[in-house]
Amino acid sequence: MQSRTPQGPPGPHPRAGRPRSAAADAAILGATRDALVDLGWSKLTLGDVATRAGVAKTTLYRRWAGKNELVVDAVAVLFDELELPDRGSLTADVVGVVLQFAALLERPETKTALMAVVAEATRDDSLRLRIRTAIVDRQKCLVILGRERAQARGELPYEDSPEAAARNADMIFDVIAGAVVHRALVSAEPVDEEWARGLAGLLVTGLGGPSRG
Repeated sequence: MQSRTPQGPPGPHPRAGRPRSAAADAAILGATRDALVDLGWSKLTLGDVATRAGVAKTTLYRRWAGKNELVVDAVAVLFDELELPDRGSLTADVVGVVLQFAALLERPETKTALMAVVAEATRDDSLRLRIRTAIVDRQKCLVILGRERAQARGELPYEDSPEAAARNADMIFDVIAGAVVHRALVSAEPVDEEWARGLAGLLVTGLGGPSRG
């Protein structure tokens, strides 16, 4: 099974001094997601997260500058669970990742955290950039992997330039992620296999062609 190389928690760059503890990082990020579900964005504090994680508040401040960065990293770790095993065709690959993504969005901690950071990002440029670098750019590796497989199978043409390849990767990511987020979180409609296959067919063949299995 081919998939991307797993990545660790995004987090800030390590600082000089005592090495960071992966267990402490995981406890802090998990406590952040739990606090978001229980308290919501406005009531969440780093002190509450520290208490839930069983660490000193200074431990959080050594790792994250503030709540925005902490919450984005807590969400980013969840999205790193997405994988793209080779299912034999571009349509099947798209269906698989759409269903994985939808299942992830159904989890209360993902739904609450993602909605909170996106809402805050509408008025915070630095938070928007953090979301892009910690979540969006990290997940585009799935698009690139799926596109390369489809090109090797002869399902997609190769691009003429690196710039065109990057532009296509952005567009594919935006279409898939945007459609699933809107369907699951805005319209509150189910993202089942029938819907996923319809989206995949539209993406692969366009508006005028039949879907390929």
